[in-house]
Amino acid sequence: MSNRYQKGLEQLEIMNKGSYKILKESLDDIAPDLARFIAEFAYGDIYTREDLDLKTREISTIAALTAMGTAPLQLKSHIHGALNVGCSREEIIEVIIQMVVYAGFPAAINGITAAKEVFEELDGDE
Repeated sequence: MSNRYQKGLEQLEIMNKGSYKILKESLDDIAPDLARFIAEFAYGDIYTREDLDLKTREISTIAALTAMGTAPLQLKSHIHGALNVGCSREEIIEVIIQMVVYAGFPAAINGITAAKEVFEELDGDE
């Protein structure tokens, strides 16, 4: 196991415990290297850089995924991660609303819908 992979796994466990296992299992039969690339590059190389804290990284990621409008599963995963690293629900909603200016109302509405689903899921767990 490479150092990059191990660092990525450790980062993923901090941000969204168990999410990598689900991702890896979904890719094992068709593209197992893709899961490893995600762990190594995104989380082992990028998320572990020192100049931004995890909260800032997750806010940025939520903004980007909302603006893209094409990655609802990843957006929901990162909303979970943002909550796990100290973002409030209000901060997440504000970041998504901010995207109206740059990505338009449909992207923001879809982002809000993803956030609502995550919040409802978490509220059901209480």
